[in-house]
Amino acid sequence: MKKIFLLLLIVAFSATVNAQTADKKWGLGIGVGAYGPIENNDFGYIPELYLGRYISPRFDLMLQGNLGILRTGMENTLDVGNPLLNVRYKFYNETRKFRPYIYAGPGYLYDNMKTGVNFDLGLGAKHYNSSTGAFYGSAGYVSGIEVEGETENLWKVTLGWEFSFGKSKDSDKDGVPDKKDKCPDTPAGVAVDDKGCPSDTDGDGMADDKDDCPTVAGIPALKGCPDADEDGVADKNDKCPDTKKGVKVDASGCPSDQDKDGVIDSEDACPTVAGTKENKGCPAKAVEPVKVVEKVVEKQPEVKAEEIELQDIEVAAIHFVSGKSYITEYSGGLLDKLITLLNQNKAYNVNVYGYADNQGSDETNIELSKERVDSTIKYLQSKGIASNRIIQQEAFGEAKPVATNDTPEGRLLNRRVEFEIFIMK
Repeated sequence: MKKIFLLLLIVAFSATVNAQTADKKWGLGIGVGAYGPIENNDFGYIPELYLGRYISPRFDLMLQGNLGILRTGMENTLDVGNPLLNVRYKFYNETRKFRPYIYAGPGYLYDNMKTGVNFDLGLGAKHYNSSTGAFYGSAGYVSGIEVEGETENLWKVTLGWEFSFGKSKDSDKDGVPDKKDKCPDTPAGVAVDDKGCPSDTDGDGMADDKDDCPTVAGIPALKGCPDADEDGVADKNDKCPDTKKGVKVDASGCPSDQDKDGVIDSEDACPTVAGTKENKGCPAKAVEPVKVVEKVVEKQPEVKAEEIELQDIEVAAIHFVSGKSYITEYSGGLLDKLITLLNQNKAYNVNVYGYADNQGSDETNIELSKERVDSTIKYLQSKGIASNRIIQQEAFGEAKPVATNDTPEGRLLNRRVEFEIFIMK
């Protein structure tokens, strides 16, 4: 009864983590247990050592050695020695952590100075715990040999630890054996997951080695980076991350303004031609020349600097279409504000200065700036401003630019007429 209880206890406790698998085909096991003859209640201790070889998901081959020592009722320390060649059949494949098995095989038994061929058979259990080590437990029957006319058959139970070793084929050297590697051609140096495929930390379908934003889910079109406003520019490069959906943007993610007139293309009626905000991004329309009754722009007598007192009043300059001198609708509105100022302050007089950009010869630009001054004065006169209040009229051509002439925007600012407000002392 004592032997049956001990056998059941060891089998129940046995949890084998046998790391001897397709990845590591060799296993070295060491264990200890108890044994005894089936015919009586004697028992002793049985140390065990074996070398195992993985054959398939169902079979292992084991070269095993057992010694029977310190048996009760015997004066000799050593009772039996038994090398065995066992085949182990595993009921479950490597997908299970817990795997019961049976085993059997031939052996060569030493018993009381006698030797002979024998066999063993039994059962055990395994439970995976790590990739390189395992507890194991088993219980079995060992056939005896005839000694002095009697054959003594044995029982045995053992517990032990198995260490697995061996190197599996890993073609791409990513640390995942080929048998488990779903991406066996991964380039060297690329981090992989447990399936051997390139890691995808953010789970966006873009492998980390190709993902510009590996920790934040994004879209393949932007190399794995997110695009919150869906404008086609990754958030990390987007200077306008809240652009309304459907608005065309530039490379920085801001609304596109092709003609650089300050009106974005989605609101610009003339997106390829610079214009004004007041005219929805289109060039301002020309104001038809006002017919003045045979009035000629006359240059007024020069006034000396000491005879006038300049007023600290800022008057907006007006601008012109390239190569033209007519007053645009927008510039006409600015001139109307100047006219209101002059009408409200009868003591105010005005100087008029004309300029051009650097397109064309010096002579042409001087002439063009004179024409712009004349157009401006005619407009003022047509609105009731007396010619004797328009004192100094001067054309500078392309001199005194207020902006670069290297860009269309700069040249527009240089094609201008400026004003000075003063009173006579």
